[in-house]
Amino acid sequence: MPVSLGAGAVGLDLAEGWPGRWSAELRLDGREASCPVEHLAFVPLDSVAVVRGFSWRRGQRHRPGLQYAVSTGRLHGFESLQEAMFLMALDFAGQAVEVLSQPMRLTFWNRSGAREHTPDFLAITRSGIWLIDVRPTDRIKDEDRESFAAAAAVAEYCGWRFGLVGGWLEHVPTTLDWFSSQRRPLVDQLVVQPGLLAGARERATFGQLAQASAYPPVARAHLLHLLWHRRIGLDLRRPLGDQSIIVAAEE
Repeated sequence: MPVSLGAGAVGLDLAEGWPGRWSAELRLDGREASCPVEHLAFVPLDSVAVVRGFSWRRGQRHRPGLQYAVSTGRLHGFESLQEAMFLMALDFAGQAVEVLSQPMRLTFWNRSGAREHTPDFLAITRSGIWLIDVRPTDRIKDEDRESFAAAAAVAEYCGWRFGLVGGWLEHVPTTLDWFSSQRRPLVDQLVVQPGLLAGARERATFGQLAQASAYPPVARAHLLHLLWHRRIGLDLRRPLGDQSIIVAAEE
Protein backbone atom coordinates (compact mmCIF):
# COMPACT_ATOMS: atom_id res chain seq x y z
CA MET A 1 0.00 0.00 0.00
CA PRO A 2 1.59 3.32 -1.07
CA VAL A 3 2.69 5.92 1.51
CA SER A 4 3.50 9.55 0.63
CA LEU A 5 6.91 10.89 1.71
CA GLY A 6 6.54 14.43 0.33
CA ALA A 7 6.04 16.11 3.70
CA GLY A 8 9.11 14.37 5.13
CA ALA A 9 11.48 15.84 2.54
CA VAL A 10 10.58 19.48 3.25
CA GLY A 11 13.09 20.00 6.06
CA LEU A 12 15.99 18.00 4.61
CA ASP A 13 19.27 19.68 3.71
CA LEU A 14 19.49 18.75 0.03
CA ALA A 15 21.46 21.80 -1.03
CA GLU A 16 24.35 21.43 -3.47
CA GLY A 17 26.97 19.02 -2.18
CA TRP A 18 24.69 17.17 0.22
CA PRO A 19 26.00 13.68 -0.77
CA GLY A 20 29.41 14.75 0.53
CA ARG A 21 27.95 15.95 3.86
CA TRP A 22 25.68 12.97 4.47
CA SER A 23 27.38 9.70 5.44
CA ALA A 24 26.76 5.98 5.89
CA GLU A 25 28.23 3.64 8.50
CA LEU A 26 28.56 0.00 7.46
CA ARG A 27 30.16 -3.22 8.64
CA LEU A 28 32.46 -4.55 5.93
CA ASP A 29 34.20 -7.90 6.38
CA GLY A 30 33.58 -7.68 10.12
CA ARG A 31 34.95 -4.16 10.55
CA GLU A 32 33.08 -0.88 10.93
CA ALA A 33 33.55 1.61 8.12
CA SER A 34 32.15 5.00 7.17
CA CYS A 35 31.88 6.79 3.85
CA PRO A 36 30.10 9.81 2.41
CA VAL A 37 26.91 9.03 0.51
CA GLU A 38 28.62 10.12 -2.71
CA HIS A 39 30.82 6.99 -2.42
CA LEU A 40 28.13 4.59 -1.18
CA ALA A 41 27.21 3.20 -4.62
CA PHE A 42 30.80 1.89 -4.98
CA VAL A 43 30.74 -0.17 -1.76
CA PRO A 44 30.93 -3.97 -2.45
CA LEU A 45 27.52 -5.01 -1.13
CA ASP A 46 28.49 -8.69 -0.94
CA SER A 47 30.82 -7.72 1.95
CA VAL A 48 28.19 -5.83 3.97
CA ALA A 49 26.91 -7.33 7.26
CA VAL A 50 24.26 -6.26 9.78
CA VAL A 51 25.28 -2.89 11.22
CA ARG A 52 23.02 -3.19 14.29
CA GLY A 53 22.43 -6.56 15.92
CA PHE A 54 19.08 -8.07 16.88
CA SER A 55 18.20 -8.68 20.52
CA TRP A 56 15.72 -10.87 22.36
CA ARG A 57 14.67 -10.18 25.93
CA ARG A 58 11.70 -10.75 28.20
CA GLY A 59 9.05 -8.04 28.06
CA GLN A 60 10.13 -6.40 24.79
CA ARG A 61 7.26 -4.94 22.78
CA HIS A 62 8.48 -5.87 19.32
CA ARG A 63 8.87 -9.37 17.86
CA PRO A 64 12.31 -10.13 16.37
CA GLY A 65 13.20 -13.40 14.72
CA LEU A 66 14.66 -15.14 11.67
CA GLN A 67 12.84 -15.74 8.38
CA TYR A 68 13.99 -18.34 5.85
CA ALA A 69 14.07 -17.28 2.19
CA VAL A 70 14.04 -19.84 -0.62
CA SER A 71 15.57 -17.29 -3.00
CA THR A 72 18.74 -16.89 -0.90
CA GLY A 73 18.74 -20.26 0.85
CA ARG A 74 19.34 -18.83 4.31
CA LEU A 75 17.79 -17.07 7.30
CA HIS A 76 17.34 -13.29 7.53
CA GLY A 77 16.78 -11.24 10.66
CA PHE A 78 13.67 -9.15 11.30
CA GLU A 79 12.47 -6.99 14.20
CA SER A 80 8.69 -7.22 13.82
CA LEU A 81 5.99 -9.41 12.33
CA GLN A 82 5.50 -6.71 9.67
CA GLU A 83 9.13 -7.10 8.62
CA ALA A 84 8.75 -10.90 8.55
CA MET A 85 5.76 -10.47 6.24
CA PHE A 86 7.81 -8.25 3.95
CA LEU A 87 10.59 -10.86 3.75
CA MET A 88 8.03 -13.49 2.75
CA ALA A 89 6.58 -11.20 0.07
CA LEU A 90 10.05 -10.37 -1.25
CA ASP A 91 10.89 -14.08 -1.42
CA PHE A 92 7.65 -14.76 -3.31
CA ALA A 93 8.37 -11.96 -5.80
CA GLY A 94 10.94 -14.34 -7.25
CA GLN A 95 13.74 -11.95 -8.18
CA ALA A 96 15.69 -11.57 -4.93
CA VAL A 97 19.38 -12.46 -5.11
CA GLU A 98 20.46 -11.23 -1.67
CA VAL A 99 18.76 -9.55 1.29
CA LEU A 100 20.66 -7.62 3.95
CA SER A 101 18.94 -6.73 7.24
CA GLN A 102 19.80 -3.33 8.75
CA PRO A 103 22.61 -2.83 6.25
CA MET A 104 23.76 0.69 7.17
CA ARG A 105 23.32 3.63 9.52
CA LEU A 106 22.69 6.87 7.65
CA THR A 107 23.64 10.26 9.07
CA PHE A 108 21.67 12.97 7.31
CA TRP A 109 21.12 16.68 7.85
CA ASN A 110 17.99 18.75 8.21
CA ARG A 111 17.43 22.38 9.15
CA SER A 112 18.09 21.66 12.83
CA GLY A 113 21.22 19.54 12.50
CA ALA A 114 22.22 15.91 12.03
CA ARG A 115 20.00 12.87 12.53
CA GLU A 116 20.54 9.12 12.14
CA HIS A 117 18.42 6.44 10.50
CA THR A 118 18.99 2.70 9.96
CA PRO A 119 16.94 1.36 7.02
CA ASP A 120 15.44 -2.08 7.60
CA PHE A 121 16.61 -3.91 4.48
CA LEU A 122 18.75 -3.70 1.37
CA ALA A 123 17.44 -6.08 -1.30
CA ILE A 124 19.55 -7.00 -4.30
CA THR A 125 17.25 -8.25 -7.04
CA ARG A 126 17.56 -9.17 -10.71
CA SER A 127 15.75 -5.93 -11.57
CA GLY A 128 17.83 -3.62 -9.36
CA ILE A 129 18.72 -2.73 -5.77
CA TRP A 130 16.09 -1.65 -3.25
CA LEU A 131 16.49 0.15 0.07
CA ILE A 132 13.46 -0.78 2.19
CA ASP A 133 11.81 0.52 5.37
CA VAL A 134 8.86 -1.21 7.04
CA ARG A 135 6.47 0.70 9.29
CA PRO A 136 2.66 0.36 9.62
CA THR A 137 1.02 3.52 8.28
CA ASP A 138 -0.76 4.33 11.54
CA ARG A 139 2.59 4.33 13.40
CA ILE A 140 4.47 6.69 11.07
CA LYS A 141 5.32 9.94 12.86
CA ASP A 142 6.64 13.15 11.31
CA GLU A 143 10.25 12.34 12.25
CA ASP A 144 9.83 8.85 10.73
CA ARG A 145 8.57 10.35 7.50
CA GLU A 146 11.65 12.59 7.39
CA SER A 147 13.94 9.59 7.98
CA PHE A 148 12.25 7.64 5.20
CA ALA A 149 12.50 10.62 2.85
CA ALA A 150 16.23 10.82 3.62
CA ALA A 151 16.64 7.12 2.83
CA ALA A 152 14.74 7.65 -0.41
CA ALA A 153 17.08 10.51 -1.37
CA VAL A 154 20.14 8.34 -0.69
CA ALA A 155 18.69 5.46 -2.72
CA GLU A 156 17.94 7.73 -5.67
CA TYR A 157 21.45 9.21 -5.59
CA CYS A 158 22.99 5.70 -5.62
CA GLY A 159 20.83 4.57 -8.53
CA TRP A 160 18.79 2.28 -6.27
CA ARG A 161 15.05 2.30 -5.56
CA PHE A 162 13.36 2.99 -2.23
CA GLY A 163 10.27 1.33 -0.84
CA LEU A 164 8.25 2.02 2.31
CA VAL A 165 6.04 -0.90 3.33
CA GLY A 166 3.16 0.67 5.22
CA GLY A 167 0.57 -2.09 4.90
CA TRP A 168 -0.97 -4.78 2.71
CA LEU A 169 -4.29 -5.53 1.12
CA GLU A 170 -6.11 -7.41 3.87
CA HIS A 171 -6.06 -10.85 2.25
CA VAL A 172 -2.47 -10.81 0.94
CA PRO A 173 -0.64 -11.96 4.14
CA THR A 174 -2.90 -15.00 4.50
CA THR A 175 -2.61 -15.88 0.81
CA LEU A 176 1.19 -15.67 0.79
CA ASP A 177 1.31 -17.70 4.00
CA TRP A 178 -0.63 -20.46 2.24
CA PHE A 179 1.75 -20.34 -0.71
CA SER A 180 4.79 -20.44 1.56
CA SER A 181 3.63 -23.67 3.24
CA GLN A 182 4.66 -25.47 0.02
CA ARG A 183 7.65 -23.35 -1.00
CA ARG A 184 10.35 -25.94 -0.37
CA PRO A 185 11.25 -28.64 -2.94
CA LEU A 186 8.30 -30.96 -3.58
CA VAL A 187 8.63 -34.29 -5.40
CA ASP A 188 5.76 -35.08 -7.78
CA GLN A 189 5.63 -38.80 -7.02
CA LEU A 190 2.00 -39.15 -8.13
CA VAL A 191 2.59 -37.12 -11.33
CA VAL A 192 -0.19 -34.59 -10.70
CA GLN A 193 1.64 -31.50 -11.94
CA PRO A 194 1.30 -32.07 -15.73
CA GLY A 195 -2.49 -32.10 -15.40
CA LEU A 196 -2.47 -28.98 -13.22
CA LEU A 197 -0.27 -27.08 -15.67
CA ALA A 198 -2.49 -28.14 -18.58
CA GLY A 199 -5.61 -27.01 -16.69
CA ALA A 200 -4.02 -23.64 -15.98
CA ARG A 201 -3.63 -23.07 -19.71
CA GLU A 202 -7.42 -23.53 -19.94
CA ARG A 203 -7.98 -20.95 -17.17
CA ALA A 204 -9.71 -23.38 -14.81
CA THR A 205 -10.40 -22.45 -11.19
CA PHE A 206 -8.32 -23.63 -8.21
CA GLY A 207 -11.15 -25.93 -7.07
CA GLN A 208 -11.72 -27.38 -10.54
CA LEU A 209 -8.04 -28.20 -10.97
CA ALA A 210 -7.87 -29.93 -7.58
CA GLN A 211 -11.05 -31.95 -8.09
CA ALA A 212 -10.07 -33.00 -11.62
CA SER A 213 -6.97 -34.71 -10.23
CA ALA A 214 -7.00 -38.34 -9.11
CA TYR A 215 -5.61 -37.14 -5.76
CA PRO A 216 -7.33 -33.82 -4.85
CA PRO A 217 -5.56 -33.22 -1.48
CA VAL A 218 -2.16 -33.83 -3.09
CA ALA A 219 -3.15 -31.64 -6.04
CA ARG A 220 -3.95 -28.74 -3.69
CA ALA A 221 -0.48 -28.93 -2.15
CA HIS A 222 1.11 -28.97 -5.61
CA LEU A 223 -1.03 -26.03 -6.75
CA LEU A 224 0.30 -23.94 -3.85
CA HIS A 225 3.85 -25.06 -4.70
CA LEU A 226 3.42 -24.11 -8.36
CA LEU A 227 1.92 -20.74 -7.38
CA TRP A 228 4.83 -19.94 -5.06
CA HIS A 229 7.36 -20.78 -7.77
CA ARG A 230 5.40 -18.76 -10.37
CA ARG A 231 4.85 -21.69 -12.70
CA ILE A 232 1.16 -20.78 -12.59
CA GLY A 233 -0.48 -17.53 -11.51
CA LEU A 234 -3.62 -15.81 -10.24
CA ASP A 235 -4.89 -12.31 -9.53
CA LEU A 236 -3.56 -11.40 -6.07
CA ARG A 237 -5.90 -8.43 -5.84
CA ARG A 238 -8.56 -10.92 -4.72
CA PRO A 239 -8.45 -13.59 -1.97
CA LEU A 240 -7.39 -17.11 -2.92
CA GLY A 241 -10.23 -19.64 -2.94
CA ASP A 242 -11.71 -22.49 -4.95
CA GLN A 243 -13.20 -19.93 -7.36
CA SER A 244 -9.84 -18.25 -8.07
CA ILE A 245 -8.95 -18.52 -11.77
CA ILE A 246 -5.54 -20.08 -12.30
CA VAL A 247 -3.59 -19.09 -15.39
CA ALA A 248 -0.41 -20.27 -17.07
CA ALA A 249 2.83 -18.55 -16.03
CA GLU A 250 3.27 -16.84 -19.40
CA GLU A 251 -0.04 -15.02 -18.87
